[in-house]
Amino acid sequence: MVGKSGSRATALQITTLQGSAELMIAPPDGIDAGTTVTGCGNVSGGGNEMTENTAGHMGVLAGKVALVTGSAKRLGRAVALRLATEGADMLIHHGNSRAEAQETVAEIEKMGRRAVAFAADLRKVSEIRSLFEEVGKVFGRLDILVNSAANFLPASIISTTEEIWDASLDTNLKAGFFCAQAAAPWLRRTRGAIVNFADAGGLMGWPGYIPHSISKAGVVMLTKVLAKALAPEVRVNAIAPGTITMPGDPPEWEADFVKLAPLGRTGTPSDIADAVLYLIQAKFMTGHTLVLDGGRILGTNGAEFRGG
Repeated sequence: MVGKSGSRATALQITTLQGSAELMIAPPDGIDAGTTVTGCGNVSGGGNEMTENTAGHMGVLAGKVALVTGSAKRLGRAVALRLATEGADMLIHHGNSRAEAQETVAEIEKMGRRAVAFAADLRKVSEIRSLFEEVGKVFGRLDILVNSAANFLPASIISTTEEIWDASLDTNLKAGFFCAQAAAPWLRRTRGAIVNFADAGGLMGWPGYIPHSISKAGVVMLTKVLAKALAPEVRVNAIAPGTITMPGDPPEWEADFVKLAPLGRTGTPSDIADAVLYLIQAKFMTGHTLVLDGGRILGTNGAEFRGG
């Protein structure tokens, strides 16, 4: 996709059923492939009291509160909707995807969950802290943090610039650490969980995406050190998606991914959401990175994987 940039907003409007308040914030862009992080406007949300989920029973996350970064669209949105389906009240973080965030909030509220949307520039530690202060004000607790916000910027040994390097490392790695730092006091109280998003590039190394691959490799190590630092109260794990396609992706992506995966298919958003839910519930797992790539890292294609 084509990279984009823009000026940053200076105010954030938080709207709930109880009223509204304004914060000074300069949010980033969203998580689309090939984009840089840019500014955004205001945020709104609200919610209802939690009721039984659509399956007619209380979900496994009933009574818990989850924050998913970058959850207005794509994989982050799929994860947020799945956690809400399982009973969690949701904080929908976004950058400049205000309309998509509001749509996600509305869909969660239809399930009988509480949901609020927030904008924050995750490249700025001060705004990460403001984000988690608002979490406390609105919900008074936090049980789950999913660090899914990311960018995916193509950059080779020749084309990598300082701007691309900083955008990749700040959004994909730095932000995850400082979100975990801000969340830690809340998660220790609830004996909660963190799920970070690495990806196959952080394990394989993609020469066309050098800063991205390095940032995601950093997420794998970040997961290990956070798991040690926050144990035993907080469990920290990661997922490493690969060969995942989304509605609206170019059809040639799926064809290419099928060739790369020994399982002969691409992954889906529900595959990712299932894995995140598993890690949230895995009480005896911490510091682990779960690879979801159809076997891609085992070889270049299914024939090689099978040995002939």
